[in-house]
Amino acid sequence: MADAPTVPRRRQLPLTWLGLAPFVIFAVLFLIWPTMHIVIGAFQTRDGSFTLQNLRDLNTGTIPSSYWVSIKISAASAALGCLVGFGMAAAVTFGAVPRWIRSPLMTFSGVASNFAGVPLAFAFLATFGPIGLVTVFLRQNFGIVLSRDLGFNILSFWGLTITYLFFQIPLMILVITPALEGLKREWREAAEVLGATTAQYWRMVALPILFPSILGTFALLFANAFGAVATAMALTGSSLNIVPIQLFAQIRGDVLGNPNLGYAMAFGMILVTAVANVLYIWLRVRAERWLK
Repeated sequence: MADAPTVPRRRQLPLTWLGLAPFVIFAVLFLIWPTMHIVIGAFQTRDGSFTLQNLRDLNTGTIPSSYWVSIKISAASAALGCLVGFGMAAAVTFGAVPRWIRSPLMTFSGVASNFAGVPLAFAFLATFGPIGLVTVFLRQNFGIVLSRDLGFNILSFWGLTITYLFFQIPLMILVITPALEGLKREWREAAEVLGATTAQYWRMVALPILFPSILGTFALLFANAFGAVATAMALTGSSLNIVPIQLFAQIRGDVLGNPNLGYAMAFGMILVTAVANVLYIWLRVRAERWLK
């Protein structure tokens, strides 16, 4: 008796992959596709032909100084964010701060780390602007003029840096808290048995172990600040020479009116943030090996 013919089975896509379809579609439409358009446009002229002139023009005019100012603002906000955020995270994890503060702090950090753009710029202008609440309060009650007596202007280098701290500090808290919790109690007990003080434990044991995590988070915060566009534009307008503002002016058609030069500037920003993110990922992998 002949065997019954076998019916070929159709390969079906697992239904679990359907849940990833919206994410893949959004990633392609709003991340990969625009990024490729920027990269390709950086090497094109207005008529679509290949050129390297756009990259050469990055070394002309005020573009190099705008990159340098953006790098300094990003580094300053990242350093201050790491310092303050580490102190707050350590206080909640190891300090005498009540445990009930931890949950509200982590919740606020999750919200504040994503609070940027026009709302953040408006909040700081309404607080520290020329007619902001703090500015008017100090002038009317103490005769202190921020711009004259303290040299502080919200539309300046330090003004934008302080504004960035609103989302840099919460991001540092979110990233460094798991690393702090990964420090084993046995390490501290062993250090105390050997006669080490608290300062010696942190200097010789805890900080060397946490150093890759701290440095990696600094790289992440640097990339986060360097790529911030909406906050800087809404807060300072054209009063501060940074890359996002010049980039917007180029693509919109102001100044030289060369959109492809704007693509080249955006390509440069992509390279800087990519290097920072790769450094963060590499250092985080190294830190996780220590904390396992």
